[in-house]
Amino acid sequence: MKVSGSHVLHASRQEVWNALQDPAVLVQTIPGCQQMQETSDDTYTARVQAGVASIKGTYDGQVQLADQDPPNSYTLQAKGSGGPGTIDATATVSLSEEGDGTRVEYDADAVIGGAIAGVGQRVVAGVAKRNAESFFEAVDQYLAGELDGAGDEAAERADGEAAPVEETTGDGAKVFRRPEPAAGTSSGAPDGMQLILAALAGAAIALLGVLVGQRGR
Repeated sequence: MKVSGSHVLHASRQEVWNALQDPAVLVQTIPGCQQMQETSDDTYTARVQAGVASIKGTYDGQVQLADQDPPNSYTLQAKGSGGPGTIDATATVSLSEEGDGTRVEYDADAVIGGAIAGVGQRVVAGVAKRNAESFFEAVDQYLAGELDGAGDEAAERADGEAAPVEETTGDGAKVFRRPEPAAGTSSGAPDGMQLILAALAGAAIALLGVLVGQRGR
């Protein structure tokens, strides 16, 4: 399955690149992302909540970055599994100047398995692109100062959600978590089938997050 697209962000290439490298930004902007952790150089794990109506699932993924040419391009290799579906994807991401902003282009090739494979590639790819749009819009909000900066621990997000929590494990690895929503608020996990192809980067885990959706159990 191939998924490609582009989005213009209203910031310089270096600013966009930095945002796409920052797990504290990504955990806020990837739809349904609950946690990101650095496991080794250029390798990260992420946990994403996704589901359809009342059926929800938690999906664990691993992302590895390669061929990095800052602030121009990089390659993303992602694997995710959970519930009835799996995904194995490779994506190339490039940044180019466009006016006063930056155009981010992505081209991904993914193999999906399990029950999700029966949904239909066209449907899954369409949902993946919509979630990618949601991701880029959230990153654009961050760059415009409408979401917390990584170092602004006291501030809250524009939607009322607390800033991401940064922790350090016993072996020194950094873990970034999205706080639990306050009582009576939504968890932020998107409804509908999702493919996680938006962005999971943290020294570049960014962009095409692999939203694996489920059709049913």
